[in-house]
Amino acid sequence: MPKRRFVQDRETLEFHEVSNDYVPDVGNTDSALWGDRHYDGVRASDGTDISTRSKHREYMKRHGLTTVDDFGHNYWSQHAAKREAIASGVDPNRKQVIAQAIAQLQEKGR
Repeated sequence: MPKRRFVQDRETLEFHEVSNDYVPDVGNTDSALWGDRHYDGVRASDGTDISTRSKHREYMKRHGLTTVDDFGHNYWSQHAAKREAIASGVDPNRKQVIAQAIAQLQEKGR
């Protein structure tokens, strides 16, 4: 008995039987794996053009930003307890942050 082949439709997620000589169509969605096409037309939330890897990197550096992949997996496990404490309402900086916010509001009101 010949081997049967099936492919899954990306949109409907249904499986369809195909012939043995079937060659899948490489869609545009796979191009992100091969290059920087995913940067095409990208703008930051302030409207700045970051449509290339170098523009994006320079923008992030200029604004003191980073992406999550800049942190190693050890960072996340080491800081898990601190995140859980803050999420449950224990934040050692909370009083200072509230005091700063009040001071800023009072300054605006003058």
